Amino acid sequence: MALLIYSPSHAVADWAKAIQALAPDLDIRIDPEAGNPADIDVALVWKPPPGLLQRFFNLKLIHSFGAGVDGILADPNIPKHVPLARVVDGGLTVSMAEYVLLHVLRFHRQLDVLQQNQRDRTWRWLPPVDASERVVGIMGMGALGSHVAPKLVNLGFQVASWSRSLKAVEGVTSFHGDEHLDGFLRICNILVCLLPLTPQTRGIINRRTLSLLPRGAYLINAGRGAHVVDDDLLHALDSDWLAGATLDVFNEEPLPPDHPFWTHPKVTVTPHNAADSIPAHVAPQIVDNIRRLQNGQPILRLVDYARGY
Repeated sequence: MALLIYSPSHAVADWAKAIQALAPDLDIRIDPEAGNPADIDVALVWKPPPGLLQRFFNLKLIHSFGAGVDGILADPNIPKHVPLARVVDGGLTVSMAEYVLLHVLRFHRQLDVLQQNQRDRTWRWLPPVDASERVVGIMGMGALGSHVAPKLVNLGFQVASWSRSLKAVEGVTSFHGDEHLDGFLRICNILVCLLPLTPQTRGIINRRTLSLLPRGAYLINAGRGAHVVDDDLLHALDSDWLAGATLDVFNEEPLPPDHPFWTHPKVTVTPHNAADSIPAHVAPQIVDNIRRLQNGQPILRLVDYARGY
């Protein structure tokens, strides 16, 4: 069985090494050295260029490097008759929780103001705000959101969540469906986006939805860049409606050097590293699905093409 590996951003040689250690019989090929397209049974990919997967006409399984698959589904020629699987990585979940907690606390403890005071050599006491007076709202209550929410509850924050279907988590006020989105946004002092990218969630953080947040709210986007309408976010920041934003994902990656997010005083930019999969942690899931394919067993963590996740 032959596996093709393609990614513009992962260290593909490290992934090939981790997979080969678990499956020495596997014929691993790294694009563009794919060889005969007819040989390829499985493609392990991240943001493949349009038409890449269509070349492999005997493909039996497409596998994502991570939990997200929007970069794969963006290909208009993706062979939808081929099963698509994703990764659920416990290490990635922990990393994402670290990232969200870090930036929630940065805003909550007014670290940006304190840092500016240090640069100005200004000794100024800041009145504290009790965590119980802040509402942290999480958009998206899949594996990531469901892991992050209880940790914020344990820190004393009020926590609310919004998802497409009802997700009940102890200590969290749950909202769901389009009809409850506005009510959710109106109470969020800190909005955390961990949504999957689907046609329904693309551009969901826009001028209208941002205007529903309380004045002085803060945004953390670690979902996908296309959740945010950049110009609308900049307007909310420049008008002082939002106090600031931490952004790990962007509509164009790498973020272009001339993009205003780089130099905006209210924006913290991180290079899509809130959480990433480590090959040794994730390779067993990929190899397990390849073995399942070989043995005629059900593939795990399949993506619904219609829903986008």
